[in-house]
Amino acid sequence: MFNKKYTQMKNAVNWFEIPVTDYNRAKQFYSTVFGQDIQDHDMGDKPMKYGIFPYEIGNGVGGAIVEMEGMNPSADGSTVYLNGGEDLSISLAKVERAGGSIIMPKMEIGENGFIAQFMDTEGNRVALHSMT
Repeated sequence: MFNKKYTQMKNAVNWFEIPVTDYNRAKQFYSTVFGQDIQDHDMGDKPMKYGIFPYEIGNGVGGAIVEMEGMNPSADGSTVYLNGGEDLSISLAKVERAGGSIIMPKMEIGENGFIAQFMDTEGNRVALHSMT
């Protein structure tokens, strides 16, 4: 049985940041794969480039690509599962054309839908999830 204080949490994750070394290349990659614009965000006097994925404020998980010192792309560590929409095959089909590589093709995970993993143009291992 889950502890009550944890079951009240809406989402375990509420924001993510994907490190990039070439902001413009990464922005083009993710915009192409998901068919949506990554919005530049001014971080004031901080020496960084920050691009936000589309999301609904207050009603879901959001995230960004970030180019700044100390944030390094990696195929090791945590895996971010991005929303693959109705069918992750659509986004996954764009990965290689956009400069990435598929490292795990679409795979069924029973009643929880489907997942796939890819390497982005920056060297990050990223995943997709959809129910179909």
